[in-house]
Amino acid sequence: MSAESLEIAKTRYQLGKAAFENGQYRESVENLEKAIALLNRNSRLGGEVGIWLVTAFEAAGRTEDAIAQCQQLQRHPHFETSKQARHLLYILQAPKLVRPSEWMTEIPDLGVLADNESKTRVTLSAKKSSGQQKPVEPEYVDLSQVNTSDNRFIWIALIAVGLTISYLVWLSF
Repeated sequence: MSAESLEIAKTRYQLGKAAFENGQYRESVENLEKAIALLNRNSRLGGEVGIWLVTAFEAAGRTEDAIAQCQQLQRHPHFETSKQARHLLYILQAPKLVRPSEWMTEIPDLGVLADNESKTRVTLSAKKSSGQQKPVEPEYVDLSQVNTSDNRFIWIALIAVGLTISYLVWLSF
């Protein structure tokens, strides 16, 4: 393996990791596959790229490819890589649990928000101009009904702040 192909592989590896961390899983898979093709799969770096490729496969929805990659990495000569591959394979082959829909929170697609933004403004301004919406009036509080007799905490806090400030001024001399 030449030094040039090793540098290209390292660059592809870094690009693949960055794409994965930015949620671009397909791009991550492409870069990691290109990196691992340039490396010796039995090297430490080859195993590290392989582990990242497993997670990228899974994130991209390619679970079968992730499992196949894990099975290859289980026989890797570096202990840490084979250990990680066994753990990942255990997780990937675990039965999928069915969660009730009420446990799930649906995240709205914000991509359609830009399309609907102009429609929303038009709709809101149309309601305002047609006079259908009443202005919101602030709620007034009758101060004679407010219980102000239990304000000892405020006085204690003010005294504590005053003592603290005077102590700090005394220390500065």
